[in-house]
Amino acid sequence: MNKYSEIYGIDISKNVFDVYGSKTGHNQFKNDEQGFKSFLKSLPQGALLVMEATGYYHYRLAQFLYHEGVFVPVVNPLSVKRFIQMKLAKVKTDKSDAKAICEYGQMNDVPLYNALTDIQSECLQLFRLLDSYLKHRTATKNKLKGEEVLGVPSKFVYRSLKRNLKHLNKEVEVLEARLLELVKQDQQYQLTLLKSIPGMGVKTALFLIVVTDGFYKFETASQLCSYVGITPTIRESGSSVKGRSRISKVGNKKLRNLLFLCAFSACKHNKACRELCERIVTKGKSKKLALIAVANKLLKQAFAIAKSGRPYDENFVSKLAQ
Repeated sequence: MNKYSEIYGIDISKNVFDVYGSKTGHNQFKNDEQGFKSFLKSLPQGALLVMEATGYYHYRLAQFLYHEGVFVPVVNPLSVKRFIQMKLAKVKTDKSDAKAICEYGQMNDVPLYNALTDIQSECLQLFRLLDSYLKHRTATKNKLKGEEVLGVPSKFVYRSLKRNLKHLNKEVEVLEARLLELVKQDQQYQLTLLKSIPGMGVKTALFLIVVTDGFYKFETASQLCSYVGITPTIRESGSSVKGRSRISKVGNKKLRNLLFLCAFSACKHNKACRELCERIVTKGKSKKLALIAVANKLLKQAFAIAKSGRPYDENFVSKLAQ
């Protein structure tokens, strides 16, 4: 990290962002174009600016700084959170968070941010809106069932929910069509590669490409599995505490659910996944645990195929997706 003139940690929120420099200390700027320019003027040449991935809030600043030629790593918030916990910090403010991010950047090798293309940016926006609509649709379906349980639901309420559900179905269909159109335009070959995997659905392949920026975000399959949240966590301590193995559930919930659904099909049509499932069930483990392992295997196959640029071949993939 000595190659950088100064390392900054940035904690960004809706209206402002707090900055802590390894030499200059704390400062605060407005989270808008004017604030970005003021911050840029204060930076020395060769500075490294570390910030957390915080959804919409970090995106504009990261894009701005990238295009100005500034070194900008965007790190996983969970990594920073664990780093702060390890320090046993008792104070939590925007200033202290910025300082912790600065220290994290000083002590870790952080990968530099790559700006998104216009297509990638629109795909991410579509994905987020689609995820919001899908949650709303599920809530509406649950509300409909709840009204039906009453036995004598209000016709006015029932019709309103039905109209809302119909509208959401239409919007989800339009967004998915646009997402597919953009991915075909930008990543057609990769989409074809992923669809060649037995058990991998079009929607799952589509979402995988979008959330991983065409798999460029990750260097290893294990990093991708951790991101999605299908890595097992083991709870054991001494001889008395032996909890069940379960998935971490830290990651992209929508993608994790899609992979879990794909696992059912993969158990039937994907040789490596079928053998894995049978092996786990034969050992007396639950079918759910087997399906989680299959989802993990499916994701590793997808990573291997995307990185190799070769269509699915069970012998070739089995070696790469270990």
